Amino acid sequence: MTAARDTEGRPTRPPIPAKLAAHPSVRAVLARREAGDAVRPPAVIDAEWLRELCLAAGADDAAAVSLDHPDLAGEREYVRSALPGTRSLIAMAVRMNRDNCRSPARSVANQEFHQADEQANRAARKVTRALQDAGHRALNPSVGFPQEMDRFPSERIWVVAHKTVAVAAGLGVMGLHRNVIHPKFGSFVLLVTVLVDAEVSEYGQALDYNPCIDCKLCVAACPVGAIAKNGAFDGLACTTHNYREFMSGFTDWAQTVADSEDAADYRSRVSDSESASMWQSLSSPPGYKSGYCVAVCPAGEDVLAPYLDDRRRFMDTVLRPLQDKKETLYVLPGSHAQEYARRRFPHKPVKEVTGGWQPPAKRSAAADGEARTP
Repeated sequence: MTAARDTEGRPTRPPIPAKLAAHPSVRAVLARREAGDAVRPPAVIDAEWLRELCLAAGADDAAAVSLDHPDLAGEREYVRSALPGTRSLIAMAVRMNRDNCRSPARSVANQEFHQADEQANRAARKVTRALQDAGHRALNPSVGFPQEMDRFPSERIWVVAHKTVAVAAGLGVMGLHRNVIHPKFGSFVLLVTVLVDAEVSEYGQALDYNPCIDCKLCVAACPVGAIAKNGAFDGLACTTHNYREFMSGFTDWAQTVADSEDAADYRSRVSDSESASMWQSLSSPPGYKSGYCVAVCPAGEDVLAPYLDDRRRFMDTVLRPLQDKKETLYVLPGSHAQEYARRRFPHKPVKEVTGGWQPPAKRSAAADGEARTP
């Protein structure tokens, strides 16, 4: 059915029933329309105004990209499901404090990750509010968690792939370590996206070079060998260790609790420090076990100078402390990560886990008896 239009070709609104038209709120809206005070969003958002809005909201860089961009074909279904009528995506980057991320004290690094995460979410919410006030429909999906867990495990759980959008918008290039490298801030950024139902006057352009300097320090730093020199990436190894206290690791821990016969059996499987760390992640934002690939990356104009000045000192002060740290590495039984961790980092204890992807095998009564024999 074709919508009715006025003499100037604009779509006309259907008549309002008398009872509804008599409502005070409806009368107020209609009066504002008659007076010409109703918010009329611009057909195209000014790119300069939009960028200034993002920076004022707390972002350190921002650019927009059309949902019709060929690299976003895989995002369209999910984006339009979240906000029907989406025309453009606004990618924003919030930078992190580098030395916090590099600290072997993971409490320091994790605090930095989560505070930057909160800043990014707040910035996106402010931008969404301003766009809404300008008359647009806009939505800001979470930077990370919470996500759409009702889709797990049959579908992807994120609303929009922030990294894919940021690269298409020209905020950086995906590095060997599978993090976006910003040309100025390097790997020390968190990304967030705002969906909006309008076009933007100017869209960002993909970078014509890769900020990665091919130093391979992310390869050297990863404790479970998830990053290969040839560009291969073992996502399962990364998830099993780095995200030990997120969704999959919690599931594995919960299965261990359920499978334990009593407190003594549980404590034979889970150390006191592991129990304390899991409690901390349940009472506070969950902690990343590694993130070393970001920590050691020297790419980015604001980051690169110390590496260029003295590469040996950079490795001694940034890379070595993370390599030398004594910490438990979580791996799947028989995996490449298990072999790599034992060979490359013999001083780091290696623990086999299911990763939460499957329940742990039941131990036999005989094995239990042998395990408890003094």
